[in-house]
Amino acid sequence: MQKYQAAFNTEKDKVDSKLRKELILKYAPLVKYTAERIALRLPPHISVEDLEGAGVVGLLEAIDKFDFNKGIKFQTYAEHRIKGAMLDELRKMDWTPRSVREGTRRIEDAMIALRARLGREPEDHEVAEEMGIDIEAYYRMLNKARGINLLSFEAIMEDNPGTELTDENPDMSSPVNTLKKKELTQIVSSALSTLPEKEQLIISLYYYDELTLKEIAKVLGLTESRISQIHSKTIISLRAKLRSYYEGGL
Repeated sequence: MQKYQAAFNTEKDKVDSKLRKELILKYAPLVKYTAERIALRLPPHISVEDLEGAGVVGLLEAIDKFDFNKGIKFQTYAEHRIKGAMLDELRKMDWTPRSVREGTRRIEDAMIALRARLGREPEDHEVAEEMGIDIEAYYRMLNKARGINLLSFEAIMEDNPGTELTDENPDMSSPVNTLKKKELTQIVSSALSTLPEKEQLIISLYYYDELTLKEIAKVLGLTESRISQIHSKTIISLRAKLRSYYEGGL
């Protein structure tokens, strides 16, 4: 990457436009790959082209704001920016029906209440009972929450691994914010590590090995619908724990 250093010059009149163009072309496939990977987890009506467009904006921002002196690899920084731009675009689309968002919130509320009352993770039937619905209705709500949970988990994982990647707000590097980030990272890691083995495996296969729900279903010998339910329940549970953290419940 040393040859591209002139493409990152903070003094705009000294930027090497030829190297900048080379860099854009070099990382364009990363934009396409990231868009296609995210699209696999979304409803079919979501345009891959829209995601790619947002990703290009993220790539350009990465080139504009990258700082060699921070000791971060450009590809790592670019991946962070590209994915973040795509997730922002999805949020702006507001493609998730209001009823689904409200249903997800109801599940979170029930999980938080039960966790406080029981002192343990609630069973599916207990969550359904707390919500005043039958178990089948609860599972249908989990299936519908599939898309919104993608955004939740991706946003969590974008925010936690590298606070050094965040250069939007200079206050983010303050000792207080650094401590808060560290605490939040520990909460996420702890929450994931205490999941049942099957749920840990599903999260790992889905987000890290990038298998589709259909492929995971084949690996585990379950239906795709059941995998979707387990995935949604796991992410909603994690969201609920983070809500408790932010609201001072931990």
